[in-house]
Amino acid sequence: MTDVKNRMQEIIRRLNEASEAYYGGRDEIMSNYEWDALFDELSRLEEETGVILPDSPTQKVNTAAEDNIAGEKEAHEYPALSLAKTKKIEDLQEWAGDRPVWLSWKLDGLTLVLTYDGGKLSKILTRGNGTVGTNITFMKAALKGFPLEIEDQGHLVARGEATISYPEFEKINATISDPAERFANPRNLASGTLALDAKRLDEVRQRNVTFNAFTLVYTEREIISWGARMDYLDRLGFTTVERELTDAGGLPETVAEWTRRVESGEMQIPVDGLVISYDDTRYAATGSVTGHHATRAGYAFKWQDEVAETTLRLVEWSCGATTITPVAIFDPVQLEGTTVSRASLVNLSEMDRLGIGENGKTEIRVIKSNKIIPKVVGVIKAVGKYALPERCPACEGPVSIATGPSGAQTLKCDNPACPAKNLKKFERFVSKSGADIDGLSIETLRDFIGFGFIHTFADVFRLSRYADEIREMEGFGKKSCDNLLAAAEKSRSGIDAARFLNALSIPQIGIDAAKKLVDAYGWPGFVRALEEGRDFAEVSGLGPERSAAITNWYANEENRSVFNELLEILHIPASEPVTEVRGSCAGLTFVITGEVHRFKNRDAFKACVEANGGKVAGSVSKKTDFLVNNDLESTSSKNMKARELGIPILSEDDFIARFGQEDSEFFS
Repeated sequence: MTDVKNRMQEIIRRLNEASEAYYGGRDEIMSNYEWDALFDELSRLEEETGVILPDSPTQKVNTAAEDNIAGEKEAHEYPALSLAKTKKIEDLQEWAGDRPVWLSWKLDGLTLVLTYDGGKLSKILTRGNGTVGTNITFMKAALKGFPLEIEDQGHLVARGEATISYPEFEKINATISDPAERFANPRNLASGTLALDAKRLDEVRQRNVTFNAFTLVYTEREIISWGARMDYLDRLGFTTVERELTDAGGLPETVAEWTRRVESGEMQIPVDGLVISYDDTRYAATGSVTGHHATRAGYAFKWQDEVAETTLRLVEWSCGATTITPVAIFDPVQLEGTTVSRASLVNLSEMDRLGIGENGKTEIRVIKSNKIIPKVVGVIKAVGKYALPERCPACEGPVSIATGPSGAQTLKCDNPACPAKNLKKFERFVSKSGADIDGLSIETLRDFIGFGFIHTFADVFRLSRYADEIREMEGFGKKSCDNLLAAAEKSRSGIDAARFLNALSIPQIGIDAAKKLVDAYGWPGFVRALEEGRDFAEVSGLGPERSAAITNWYANEENRSVFNELLEILHIPASEPVTEVRGSCAGLTFVITGEVHRFKNRDAFKACVEANGGKVAGSVSKKTDFLVNNDLESTSSKNMKARELGIPILSEDDFIARFGQEDSEFFS
């Protein structure tokens, strides 16, 4: 018995330590696969011995995700208890019995409880420990997915999950240059966002945290059906969790279909399982409470991870802004319906924990975490130890080992000029207002730079050398790779001079200043002026400060080298200086507001005005000649200002009839 108790204590220690790391925002120290295996072992030992030790995760709600959320603590009006979990569909069927049940997503975020009184939102509480939560009502205008006012004038309580979508998560992480400071997963980001104070509500708003209601806890209205209660929340203006009515007999097929949707990658918000709920809420309320589980409130289903064994062939080192990340390349295996051949190894500490050995001699176990992210979860057999790279893969610069605040060891590049540390410049280079290369997102750029595919701007046009590797990358394939290479070739064979200058990230020279320079000198007249060291302050609207920024940039030998290398491989159509303003919009200033439906977008509209000799301003003033807004009767501040100043307001159709032709490249 002593040995069993010691084993239980060790499991509890490891599980709680891993949970604190995962929910508290630190580096993950254990995969979900390993955590579930240990949790199942602990549950089995507790059942066999009848002993439940203090701090057992089978008996408590983990609150680490909310430990950093500041605010007043308040008791929940209705306890937010957790659900029992299973990995067997048979358990779901037995629980459902002969009653209709609703299947819905088990979202991976933070649970919030919203209370309304007299038609107005009166309180937002975090789940906390299920009995006591934190009041974050001050965030109500910065969160999405729920109305601030509802037509129901009584007392209403709704519970749901605050989530951040995968695209939003990737976009936010892409803005953080130091990998050590990036968020580990969308749940971690949601937790960190809800921990921000009232002074940072703009930041909360920008992260698009969305409340997804998953149950109507209380209403004064007599609504017995769980499905009808959810429909009621829909009508009140809530974002609600997707759901489907089924029964015990239909559960296997329904679960299989919902699982397929996760495996296909169509889910934009993180999910970590499924939930079934009785449609009869009166029956559900008759359940008891066991531990911290409400026995009839619902039953959660977690997917059984599919495990594959394979051989490690290569550890590929990918350089980020400060960290060089190890990526396992292994013999392809089939997991969750797709072929997988690579997975991140996170950092040196994780490699050591797993026991990664030499390439070609290490046999490993791989899963797809939550059926989405490939992950190495164990080493079956290893010979020797992995070898660290001596130079940075992105720049060939020196490397060193760094230890982060959590104690995790990482490999980092010591070269301050490493291209991986200048990711924002590469993002600008390929942007719509730059080289305009569709398919090169900031995430893809980071990968390509990290793998050594891109060192300089010119390398963007040489990606065909790595076509075979790109086709094998996660998220790519033959079609995506071919489209990317075609976009790069299209840009290379005919890039606009002004967009080319804007793409170079010359300080203080954006697209408008670039157009002024090209108009003033033509192309390649501007290149000659640059080589001659001309003073560009003479260009209308440029001034001495911007002129100095251009000449100082070109005086730098490295910048000149980048510039000349690009001139050799790109075709930039020649143009003559613009000596007079011509076009249907010549001498006129426009302000464009609202949505457009005939132009491709607002940028295309602006380009059309400028191509016809006009200017586009951001606000209405006495210098404005026309305001363009498809909503002519709008009471917006711009419309009101235009009316006050007697400035004509045109629709797109009015503008086209008066100034443009619809066979233009600017129209959709």
